[in-house]
Amino acid sequence: MPETNHSLETEFILLGFTDNQNLKVLLFVVFSAIYLVTMVGNLGLVALIYMERRLHTPMYIFLGNLALMDSCCSCAIAPKMLQNFFSEDRRISLYECMTQLYFLCLAETADCFLLAAMAYDRYVAICSPLQYHTLMSKKLCIQMTIGTLIASNLHSMIHTTFLLRLTFCRSHKIDHFFCDILPLYKLSCTDPFINELMIYIFSMPIQIFTISTVLISYLYIIFTIFRMKSKEGRGRAFSTCASHFLSVSIFYICLLTYIRPFKEEYKGILVSIFYTIVIPLLNPFIYSLRNKEVINVLKKVMRTYNILKLQPLLQTVFNFWKCFHK
Repeated sequence: MPETNHSLETEFILLGFTDNQNLKVLLFVVFSAIYLVTMVGNLGLVALIYMERRLHTPMYIFLGNLALMDSCCSCAIAPKMLQNFFSEDRRISLYECMTQLYFLCLAETADCFLLAAMAYDRYVAICSPLQYHTLMSKKLCIQMTIGTLIASNLHSMIHTTFLLRLTFCRSHKIDHFFCDILPLYKLSCTDPFINELMIYIFSMPIQIFTISTVLISYLYIIFTIFRMKSKEGRGRAFSTCASHFLSVSIFYICLLTYIRPFKEEYKGILVSIFYTIVIPLLNPFIYSLRNKEVINVLKKVMRTYNILKLQPLLQTVFNFWKCFHK
C-alpha cells in the first residue's frame, strides 16, 4: 500500500457550497446579513429580558437562554463559513473542528432541553394556572436552567473527546461548510462504531425524553383548551402557545430529518443550513414580534434611551414581520 495512505491528517479542507465566484459573492452577502440579524436579534432579546424586571419569569428566562444558545450556534459556524467564501486557504485543524463540534453540540442539546422546559412551563400555565407560581418557582426554573447547561456541556464533551480515538488518513476534504460529525466519520480510517454507539447511548435518550415532554405537555394543553367554555379563553390560551409550538415544530422537523442511519450517503447540507443558520435567525422574531409584552418592553426601552427617531424604520420592520406571520 502506498505510503501516503498511512499519513495521518490533522488538517482538513472545507469544500463549502460552490466554486462559482458570482454565486460566492451572493451567498456571502446573504449569509453575512443573516449572521448580523441573528446576533442582533438574539443578543438584543437577551439584553431586553435582562434589563426588564417584568420579563424575569420562567418562560422568559428559558427564552433568554435559548437566544444565548442560538447565538453560540451561529458564532461557532458562521465566521469560518464567511471567511472561506473568499479565502484560498480553507484549511481547518482537527482541534478547530473539535471546537466547532463542541459548541454546536452544546447549543443543540441545550435547545432540546430548553424547548422541553418551555413546553412544561406552558402546560403548567394553562392546565394549572392557580398553582403556577408553586409548580414553576424561580428556584425550580434556575435549577432546570443550570441542569440544562451542565447536561449539555457533558454531552458535548463526550462526543468531542471521542473524536480523538479516530485517525484520518483517507482524505482531508470535507464536503461541507463546517466540521459536522458525520462527514468526519466518513473520512476516518478507524472504525467509528464506538462513536456511533455513543451517539445512540447518549443522544437518543435525550431526544426521546425531550420530545416526549413536549408531546405530553401539548396533549394536556390541547385537552384543557378544548374543555374551556369561553372562546376568548381558548384563543388566549392558543396564542400563548403558538410561538413555542412553531419554534418546536421547525426545530424537530430539521433535527429528525438530519438524524438518519449512519451508513446512508450524507446529503444533509441543506438541513444543516436550517438548523445551524435559519433556526437561530427565526427564533427571536417568532418569540418577540408576535409577543405584545416583549414589543411593549422594547418600546419602553426605546423611549428611555430616546431613540424614537428610528420609529418609522422599526414600524416598517414590524409591519413586514406581521405580514410574514399571517
